[in-house]
Amino acid sequence: MTQVLKVWPLLTAMHRYDKSISTYRRHHGQMIEAPILAYLIETKQGRILYDVGCDYAKIHDPALRSVYYPPGSEFGAPDMREEHRIPHHLSRLGLTPADVDVIFIGHLHFDHAGGLKELKRCGCGAEIHVHHDEWQVASRGEDAVVFADDLLDEQGAPITMRLQHAEYDVVPGVRAINTPGHTAGHMSLWIERSQGSPIILAGDAADLQENLDEEIAPGTLWQEREDEALASIRKLKAIARETEAWIWPNHDLAFYRSLKPFPQGYE
Repeated sequence: MTQVLKVWPLLTAMHRYDKSISTYRRHHGQMIEAPILAYLIETKQGRILYDVGCDYAKIHDPALRSVYYPPGSEFGAPDMREEHRIPHHLSRLGLTPADVDVIFIGHLHFDHAGGLKELKRCGCGAEIHVHHDEWQVASRGEDAVVFADDLLDEQGAPITMRLQHAEYDVVPGVRAINTPGHTAGHMSLWIERSQGSPIILAGDAADLQENLDEEIAPGTLWQEREDEALASIRKLKAIARETEAWIWPNHDLAFYRSLKPFPQGYE
């Protein structure tokens, strides 16, 4: 029996970038607007955050912005406003960061793990889950889309992570799915709702609906492992067929606009 009570998509920023970043070897030169999403999952055993968005300071402090998003870089700075910050979303639901019990990081890129330090500073003591391979690659500095200090606390010490190797149930009704390809240890989430079909949070295994429909790998791949990324897309689609689940792509603006507006959610 599922323990899931409600799921909320959270808009943590908007990002404008070349579409080829989301579609492997396709659409170079076509600019798109993409949401950067996190998700709050309310369960009978506590609250889970899937991803935490960007580091607000790196975008709004001019000195930090020039270092992390220099002019001419492939990834320009996202448009992240005060209302996009995770603590702001939580406050609209009558919650604080201290009310989050588990943070599940699908992968450690700057737009998915950058908010860790702010949440800890705001009193969040949640256990942080990430795949072992993801952590190993990031800790060795081998993935250029990971900002190394996003993984450090205010004192400069590594943030404690609970490292995962295999697929597992985070709580009954919330299952971690290994979906490598975009990164070495990318993970998605399958969520069984009390009402309606299950939801699969694809994460960046599928940025866009196009990745799913046409089976196109994300444009940014770990060591160019297109075959691995495509296998992960097909795996998610197979799980969706078997469980009649609804796959949510992670950076698709049209799809995001089709969802219920926050603070409405899905039971």
